[in-house]
Amino acid sequence: MEKPELSVRIERTKLKAISLKSKLPNIGTTIFTVMSQMAQEHGAINLSQGFPDFDCPHRLKELVAEHLNSRKNQYPPMAGIPSLRQQIAHKVKSYYDFDADPENEITITSGATEALFDAIQAVVCTDDEVIIFDPAYDSYEPAIQLAGGKTIHIPLTLPNYNIDWNQVESAITERTRLIIINTPHNPCGTILTKADLDNLASVIRNRDILILSDEVYEHMVYDGIKHESVLAHEELKGKSFAVFSFGKTYHATGWKLAYCIANKELTAEFRKVHQFVTFTTSSFVQYAIADFMAECPQHTLELPAFYEQKRDTFCELISNSRFKFTPSRGTYFQLVDYSDISELSDIDFANYITKEKGVAAIPLAPFYAAPPPTKIIRFCFCKDDSTLSQAAEILCKL
Repeated sequence: MEKPELSVRIERTKLKAISLKSKLPNIGTTIFTVMSQMAQEHGAINLSQGFPDFDCPHRLKELVAEHLNSRKNQYPPMAGIPSLRQQIAHKVKSYYDFDADPENEITITSGATEALFDAIQAVVCTDDEVIIFDPAYDSYEPAIQLAGGKTIHIPLTLPNYNIDWNQVESAITERTRLIIINTPHNPCGTILTKADLDNLASVIRNRDILILSDEVYEHMVYDGIKHESVLAHEELKGKSFAVFSFGKTYHATGWKLAYCIANKELTAEFRKVHQFVTFTTSSFVQYAIADFMAECPQHTLELPAFYEQKRDTFCELISNSRFKFTPSRGTYFQLVDYSDISELSDIDFANYITKEKGVAAIPLAPFYAAPPPTKIIRFCFCKDDSTLSQAAEILCKL
């Protein structure tokens, strides 16, 4: 028996290809994700992306659990819970003698990357120029591009990765709107001195230029050196956004909690952006950190010595290798020169030791607009001593 013909005709519709113009056509996947994924795929020890392989303080975890289980689960205020902003104000007064108004000058963000993005979007307009220093943390330029701004790259001077302030002076134009500084510096591990901040103040004096100061490694400064914050500088504090990270300070990078301090007028513009990017961030973690800051102020006081020991351990472990290096002055990163080991580019060498030798590192080329012909890679030493020892055993055989 023949089957009856279907009375419904099924027509195929040819879909037209979507035309998409990228707003970030030259931006790929961040090098941190690339190298961490490569490390995982090849079972390599991950000394690339900057996160600890040890846990955050036990008391802090207890406080998180307490607040999670005491119904601190709804939206906190957009700017952050008052008790946390008050603790931050107390802290910056203690460290930098800066009087921050918790209500109008401190904003909690979902990580420092959000704070950097919000600050750039708040003040950079179409065709404004923003000065950054290469090698520069890779979130700066995309945020500038999305704001319609133009990035002006000034390379740090080798071999010590210092800022040439005469070059900065020459780069400033009537379109310069913002200068981004990073101290302690990622990826270089260098720091800005009081003289550097004085020079910065001098070049922007009587000019309509603002500062975005990335200070997420503020408590990781070594050898008795003091961290110089823009908040402690009489001229710069009123012209700056200062960004700090709880994730770095409390060994909890996955919590993505940070804050930005700026004067009332700058903060008002900052919050206009912040409220439509994340609006706010996890409530119970904010309550926990506020309590931990009040209960355990010694944590930040002890942090420089803690990480200095990590740095010294790692440097000692690789002292018999063929890498050349000067111990990092800040952050939890160590630059090394591999020119006695290989003629490969830094990207190729980082790929090689990750895939073939089992230790992942970060090349510096992705942090430059025009990479210099150096052979430098970055290792992360915020790891258990056993992890550093295993990695160093491999590195010393190269």
